[in-house]
Amino acid sequence: MTSSHTDCHFCLQSLRGRKYALRGENAYCVPCYDSLYANPCQECKLPIECSSKDLAYKGCHWHEGCFRCAKCSRSLVEKPFAAKDEVLLCTECYSDEYSSKCFHCQKTIMPGSRKMEFQGSSWHESCFVCQYCQQPLGTKPLITKDNENYCVPCFEKQFAHHCYACKKVITSGGVAYHDQPWHKECFVCAVCNTQLSGQRFISKDEYPYCVDCFSKFHAKKCAACKKPIAALGGAKYISFEERQWHGECFSCRKCSVSLVGQEFLTRQDDILCHKCGSAS
Repeated sequence: MTSSHTDCHFCLQSLRGRKYALRGENAYCVPCYDSLYANPCQECKLPIECSSKDLAYKGCHWHEGCFRCAKCSRSLVEKPFAAKDEVLLCTECYSDEYSSKCFHCQKTIMPGSRKMEFQGSSWHESCFVCQYCQQPLGTKPLITKDNENYCVPCFEKQFAHHCYACKKVITSGGVAYHDQPWHKECFVCAVCNTQLSGQRFISKDEYPYCVDCFSKFHAKKCAACKKPIAALGGAKYISFEERQWHGECFSCRKCSVSLVGQEFLTRQDDILCHKCGSAS
């Protein structure tokens, strides 16, 4: 009887005095093992014999001497490397070809280092800092002004306007009224609190009013129809002795002829055309 490791499991030749390789519980002479199980080298396509070192990466295999940068041919054994389209590159070549450039210092952001991205550009983590205090911004809230980034406290200290109504900082948008900044949500009608940003409004005594509230509380009333005389759109009206009329309402009390641009007479609270006034 012979032991299980005295003969090659494939060719059955004796292994006494010969090198052999184990696979599972079976022993193989070196030629049989290499022909059956040796991985082909990704670079030279030759088998990686069991007497050679087999370097593997993502299912592919290389001889130790073939494991090199595809661009500069320097050995990648025990060195950091990167892969692009199944091609291996040393970190220097990869950076020259593919790595992002820092928006601030314009130097390469090396593979494996932390990269900050904002508005389509990339930064070294150490370069992505507040323009004013120079503290790292990381993932903190920030505000950009003139292509420079600021942490919120520094931006508020240096640039921000304060709302005339609530006195809080306006970080974006806002409206101006009487040369004062306002939050959009703070710029409201003095009566009903309707937001006026983007809406038509009327100012009286330095207060803004929506059209409805101004018409209800402050607009002049037509002496004829008693309805408000609109203050927007350049509405035409007639004024006489502290009374006002819509243009279309300014007519003779008796015959209703329009008196706009015409001579007229008054009798108590009535206005009359010259003909009706003279006939009375």
